[in-house]
Amino acid sequence: MVGGGYAGFYTAWRLEKKLRRGEAEVVVVDPRPYMTYQPFLPEVVAGSVEARHAAVSLRRNLKHTKVVAGMVTNISHADKTVTVHPADGPDYQLTYDVIAVTAGAVTRTFHVPGVADRAIGMKHVEEAVAIRDRLFTAFDEAAGLEPGPERRKLLTVTFVGGGFSGVEGFAELLSLARWLLRKYPELSESDLAFHLVEATGRILPEVSDRPGEWVVKMLEKRGAVVHLNTFMQSADDGHVVLSDGTEFDSELIVWTAGNAATRLLRNHTDLPHNERGLVQVRADLRIGTETEVIPDAWAAGDDAAVPDLAAPTKDAYTVPNAQNAVRQGKLLAKNLLRSLRGREPKNYVHSSLGVIATLGLGNGIFQYKRIVIKGLPAWLMHRGYHVLAVPTWDRKMRVLSIWLVSFFYSRDIVSLASVQSPRDAFQTEAKARSLSASRPG
Repeated sequence: MVGGGYAGFYTAWRLEKKLRRGEAEVVVVDPRPYMTYQPFLPEVVAGSVEARHAAVSLRRNLKHTKVVAGMVTNISHADKTVTVHPADGPDYQLTYDVIAVTAGAVTRTFHVPGVADRAIGMKHVEEAVAIRDRLFTAFDEAAGLEPGPERRKLLTVTFVGGGFSGVEGFAELLSLARWLLRKYPELSESDLAFHLVEATGRILPEVSDRPGEWVVKMLEKRGAVVHLNTFMQSADDGHVVLSDGTEFDSELIVWTAGNAATRLLRNHTDLPHNERGLVQVRADLRIGTETEVIPDAWAAGDDAAVPDLAAPTKDAYTVPNAQNAVRQGKLLAKNLLRSLRGREPKNYVHSSLGVIATLGLGNGIFQYKRIVIKGLPAWLMHRGYHVLAVPTWDRKMRVLSIWLVSFFYSRDIVSLASVQSPRDAFQTEAKARSLSASRPG
């Protein structure tokens, strides 16, 4: 299995429960030793969930699966081998009998000057923690400055991308920033500037127009600026230039402008893929088309173009979200077992359970068909759903305990940005002592 994200983790987890002793060996290859529960990343950004609680350990929970720490850089299905690039040491090859590609997607980027140097994504726990710590550090630094351009830049935040990930992260960080003002009497709301940039005419494309408009108005009421039909032209040295003519300096730029296929699937495999670089998959999750099946090759999750049989239109593909990835992973495990035991696989058919988003502490939105719920009830539904959905009981209990503690004692506001360079303090002291010892007398 190539990838231990949503689809990969749930496939391996289910296989462990259903495989007979000695029936098959399951191998998961992933550079990270954990599966990220991505719906919790906005709450990690806001400090409502501990970073480790949004990460589900592969080795701890996949007790009978061989976990290989490394990145698959090439798939040659013709001779059934994958090339693995480990964190340390030379590349090597693994052979397989059956492959399941569950590598997930990567953040879609564009050639915008300055973005590669200044922006940060929000697909992994490390990124969510860094965003949170950078905001805390910016508040600490801004509190020591007089009002002016430097303070304004420190407290200006820009999110690019108005999908669920971007809007949830933006709203949670805005809520945290407004709450932080209580702890910094030197600062005021006029010092804050939050910009959400979206290239299309609306945000949250999974909800209908009116709920989407309500979210925009709610964000603007909190002081945010939402730029629709706008794209970022440049961000050199934090100076943001937008296509609508707006220019400003921004210390924190977060890039959440959708997903793209990994380089592995676009350039380093002989498995078939579509024009977007996604693996071409049948409805039963076997790689191939309606007329041709690639033997012993399967795929699921964000990197797979899975036909959406529940959609009203033909030639539609399933939306790359957690809801589909989890259910595809579970079905993939069942179909692998059915194939292994000489039975025909089943098609993936799943009607959406609705969409739900957190929009800051005590605020959210939920929509199922024409039913729309806003505000506190939707926020409570969001928390209830995801604490049930996050895998393993230890994660459920840890998240619940953090929420309970935060209810009574509020959020922690300590920045641990220094963990990104943990040897700085030690090296500074060591150099000072070395200089002192080298001086005569």
